[in-house]
Amino acid sequence: MSSRPLASAGRLVPLLRAGLIAGIVVAAALYPLVAVTGIGAKATAHAIEQKTSILKTALPAETSYVYAPDGKTVLTMFYEEYRQYTKIENMSPNIQQAIVAAEDNRFYQHHGVDPKGVARAFVSNARSGGVSQGASTITMQYVRMALRDSATTPKEVQEATQQTSLRKVKEMRMALDIEKHLSKEQILERYLNSAYFGHRAYGIYAASQIFFSKTPATLTPVEAATLAGLVKSPSEYDPITSDQKDATGRRNYVLDNMARLGYLSPDAAAAAKGQPIKLKLTTPPNDCAAIDGGHRSWGFYCDYLKNWWSSQPAFGENRLERMDKLRRGGYRIVLAVDPKTQAAAEKNVGAKDNTGSPFANGIVVAEPGTGRIKAMAVNRNYSLDLAENPNSSNPEAGPKVKANYPNTVAPLLGGGTLPGYQAGSTFKMFPMLAALNAGMPLSTAYDSPHTYKSAVYDGWAPSNASGAMTGRQTMWSGFGKSVNTYFVQLEEKIGADAGVRLAEQLGLRWRTDVDKEQASPGKAKKWGAFTLGVSDATPLEMANAYAAIAADGRYCEAIPVNAIMNRDGTPATYTTAGGVQREVAKPRCRQVVNADAARAATDAARCPTGDTPAKGSCGGWSTADSVRGTVGRPVAGKTGTTDSTRSAWFVGYTPELAAASFIADPDNPFNAVGDGQSQIPVNAVAQTLRDSLKGQPTRQFTPPSDQMVG
Repeated sequence: MSSRPLASAGRLVPLLRAGLIAGIVVAAALYPLVAVTGIGAKATAHAIEQKTSILKTALPAETSYVYAPDGKTVLTMFYEEYRQYTKIENMSPNIQQAIVAAEDNRFYQHHGVDPKGVARAFVSNARSGGVSQGASTITMQYVRMALRDSATTPKEVQEATQQTSLRKVKEMRMALDIEKHLSKEQILERYLNSAYFGHRAYGIYAASQIFFSKTPATLTPVEAATLAGLVKSPSEYDPITSDQKDATGRRNYVLDNMARLGYLSPDAAAAAKGQPIKLKLTTPPNDCAAIDGGHRSWGFYCDYLKNWWSSQPAFGENRLERMDKLRRGGYRIVLAVDPKTQAAAEKNVGAKDNTGSPFANGIVVAEPGTGRIKAMAVNRNYSLDLAENPNSSNPEAGPKVKANYPNTVAPLLGGGTLPGYQAGSTFKMFPMLAALNAGMPLSTAYDSPHTYKSAVYDGWAPSNASGAMTGRQTMWSGFGKSVNTYFVQLEEKIGADAGVRLAEQLGLRWRTDVDKEQASPGKAKKWGAFTLGVSDATPLEMANAYAAIAADGRYCEAIPVNAIMNRDGTPATYTTAGGVQREVAKPRCRQVVNADAARAATDAARCPTGDTPAKGSCGGWSTADSVRGTVGRPVAGKTGTTDSTRSAWFVGYTPELAAASFIADPDNPFNAVGDGQSQIPVNAVAQTLRDSLKGQPTRQFTPPSDQMVG
């Protein structure tokens, strides 16, 4: 023991004064806060009581997990603070003991504030002339962390963490109150789930994973002491980036304390101190770009999930609140993607090896009757790294703007803010379905010339793609051959606005200024070109719209999830406008057209695919007659191309699945794909439906009634 005197005579008075101050602070902590100078307003006391009430129930931010449909395979996570709440019974006693040894030796003896620790700290700080020792108990530290984590404004964060005597006194008052309501085990559990260990590891579960790739239940004394030693200063004692000298010294300090407190025998502590720190590092994935190589192509689906989530009022008032919930709410999200269908989509995306092409070819598969999206694939890599991408093909983009290939995170398949691509004659479905729903039969016939001048649409005069389309057409033959003039005549009869409004009811949205104007109530009646697909649409929208027809006219909102569970294991819910509570992940469906009209539309839509309708004649030829032979079961659908074949589409469906595929240049819509590539979307849909349904029983379409046939 040193013979150095405790203090010289000249320092005795300051030390005595320090002891007196310590006593005053401790006394202040032990009595109502009104006894503390300058703080004793009732409003302040009430505010602290409110915060204390919050602390009793507050849980820290927690990581949200995204699972494959098996509910077990983790694809990625969303977090600002990587954390998974862990019950204390699932933590090794080693980490419980190590954190007490590191941070608060008298944790089980005091009642939230340790008077001896406070006095010792004031004496030590007075002797050093600075802050050489703190007095925060584990309970006080938990108070500080809980106030920080529950803060909703920058000011509240500052108040929770600022280094002032006032904050310290408030902390003490709250710690004393907390200990009246929570057991030591509950406080320790919350503390270990809130503490920061460095490297974005918040809470003991994250720390165990990141530093040792294991769960808290299996931490050894050496590992527990290493982690417990980090809490005081995660950067100073970091065993990853430093030479481990400081980390080892801090760990050994914790082990010595564990031995002193009786948690370890002296021999066990000595043996543990002789071991090196052996790390087994894990980098937890975060966000869509972090999906591992085995599921890399699922990044676009994950991105769709994010965009869908940000539009759901169940998770907040605005996009910012909803995304905050995703990153902090601790949800368990099970995707609706079907691995078999996804694999088929990825395999059959045309130009799949041509990621060096500006032309994007993508496909989306939806499930009729639920709206669940079963697959999303595109000939691109989901990646934030655009360094090796060439410059954009758009001459107006500028010399330094990168193209979207081979890497991109742009929502090329829909669900985001991109307008999509002109969908051509796939839009003929909407006026035809509107006509059928209004009672017009499939046999409705017109003499359709090669060019038709419309008096209704102010002399607009569209032409057909081929002179072979001239003649008398019905809905079967007009749809099968894609006769433009027939559909302008049909559209005149029912009104262009009827098709526009029906498309909206089936989920289409107008995103460009031109489309918004043309679809407006004052313009829609004159939008004759609507039936020719001059509007932009996304494959997500088109797949789901056609899925509603396959489901006998029952439209279901597109949805990317099978289940969403709150952190407590209960399903995430929302309240409808009618006051009914429903699960967020449940399908949201409504009947848009009558079932007989939808069945009639399907009967006509069998003509383009080379299939045979139940009731009518396709007129001898069709635009995609190879589809029926490829799919090998009843199938309906529609081709679509735009002027100069700038984009090409095919939307096809069976009773089980609906798929939409496109090919276009997302950077430059004037860069025509050409007729030579127009078959790519047809093949992508046909082959994907074939492979996805392989081995399943063949289902038949329900034929329309004789009344709908006419």
